[in-house]
Amino acid sequence: MSGLRQTAQEYLRIRRALGFKLETAGRLLLQFLDYLESVGAETITTEYALRWATLPGDANPIWWGVRLTAVRGFARYLQTIDPATELPPRAVLPVGTGRRRPTPYIYSEEEITALMTAAGHWRPWLSAFTLQTLIGLLTVTGIRIGEAIRLDRDDLALEHGRLVIRNSKFGKSRQLPLHQTTTRALHAYLRQRDELCPHVDTHALLITATGKRLDRSNVERQFRQLRTHGVDVFGSVLVTLALMLGVYAIVKSTDYDRASLHTFGFGGAAVALLGVFLAYGSRIANPVFPLPILRVPGLVGTQHRARVPGHRGCSRRSCSACCSAARARLRRAGDGPRVPADDADDGRAVARRRGAADEAGRTAGDAARRPSNVTGAGGRGRPDRPR
Repeated sequence: MSGLRQTAQEYLRIRRALGFKLETAGRLLLQFLDYLESVGAETITTEYALRWATLPGDANPIWWGVRLTAVRGFARYLQTIDPATELPPRAVLPVGTGRRRPTPYIYSEEEITALMTAAGHWRPWLSAFTLQTLIGLLTVTGIRIGEAIRLDRDDLALEHGRLVIRNSKFGKSRQLPLHQTTTRALHAYLRQRDELCPHVDTHALLITATGKRLDRSNVERQFRQLRTHGVDVFGSVLVTLALMLGVYAIVKSTDYDRASLHTFGFGGAAVALLGVFLAYGSRIANPVFPLPILRVPGLVGTQHRARVPGHRGCSRRSCSACCSAARARLRRAGDGPRVPADDADDGRAVARRRGAADEAGRTAGDAARRPSNVTGAGGRGRPDRPR
């Protein structure tokens, strides 16, 4: 069997040199060779291939097809060397030879605009900018979601209007021309990114609110939430029930003792429902009562993240570093370490932050609506492009 395993290694080397990664297929092929060794077989036959492919009897039939496909590729190659090798039939399993690709969904311009509008309501602010930029970039360039996440800042040449996709499918790289509206949107994103999170430990172009590279599973989860963006029915029911129970407890407190079990029971239920409502609203993109409004200084007092000029809505994890950097910039500019504490300055800071979000959304929206001059756009996009 050492000769068969050596031939398999040569087969994998040749296929990978042609650009095929064969990560799963290579692992499955070596497992199949282990199976042949365990049963004492010296060549590949259809019987052994089918028996091994269907060994996990409770597995999905699609997975059986994937396992058989890995064997068929090597058997076809081995037939040129050993004529005794049998090639398993293509349609011997119910599902054919591999996984079936889902039909891609083509988003219209109106749907893309709706997605970017919904992304603008995401919080923190940097997450909203990143989601809008990601959706717009996928739309106008047609790149894959994995390619967009792997982009580094050095891959973007704004002055030349060019984007470099490195080490993509089959290990190839390519350059994409960018429309001027796309370069303006990316420039606006980078400016806001540097202001909101000046200290990052990654070379990624698109980052999270904590300064990390995007994670694909998190992006897909956020996109699913954006697709269902609409009326927060659950939150509306929660807050309505909480208010009704709270009002009922207050009104009936005149009939019962204020310290009675009746009053405390309904009042406690109202507080519990309100707590669930606030916890739920902090996890969705379109809550009935957006929690960031609690950070408006004129309502509930001044928050330290809105007090330092040039310091806007960063994550709590990097807040101290951002505050220190903002104060250092003030000292270098000769303004000293003075920190404005009046509500008017804080209100202007919040207004500037909201204006920046609207500007970034409009710029990214303009880029998404002009994909005709960009390679791979075709007037439509696939933000959730199946692999």
